[in-house]
Amino acid sequence: MHLTKTEPNANLHRFYRLEIVRGLFGDWGLVRNWGRIGGSGQLRTDWFDTEAAAKDARFALHMAKAKKGYE
Repeated sequence: MHLTKTEPNANLHRFYRLEIVRGLFGDWGLVRNWGRIGGSGQLRTDWFDTEAAAKDARFALHMAKAKKGYE
C-alpha cells in the first residue's frame, strides 16, 4: 500500500508505504517506509504472531494516515 501527501504551497511532498511480509520463523512483519518523495526515507518493521494481527495494524495505520490527508 503506497500513500502520498502533497501540498505544493507548503513544500510538503511525503510518502508512506505499508507492506506485510512473512518472517523466517512463522511470524508476520508490517514493514513501514516513510519520508520525502524522491528520497529513501526511514524504515521500520513491527513483528506480529499472526497475519490477521499484522493486517489489523496495517488497517489502523492506514486510517490514521488518511485522517492526516494521505491518499
